[in-house]
Amino acid sequence: KEERIRKEEEEAKRRKLQAVENKDRIMEAFLKEKEKEVLQLQEEAKTFITPENLDARIEECLDNPRNYNFAIDKDGRVVKRTVLS
Repeated sequence: KEERIRKEEEEAKRRKLQAVENKDRIMEAFLKEKEKEVLQLQEEAKTFITPENLDARIEECLDNPRNYNFAIDKDGRVVKRTVLS
């Protein structure tokens, strides 16, 4: 009877330890994912328009005009495009 109780206690300790290890692995994976998201946002932030680079970005847009006025067919081919003025 004592041996059965001891085995049950050992099994309960093992399950608790395994649950803690699983929780740690999940938390570590979560932290890695969040770190990856932060790094991605930092990389994207390099292209943000800020008050400091506003004039340069405006000049860049004026020097390289783009025409987004066009129509496409069902296959994704450009069918009609307006003339860039």
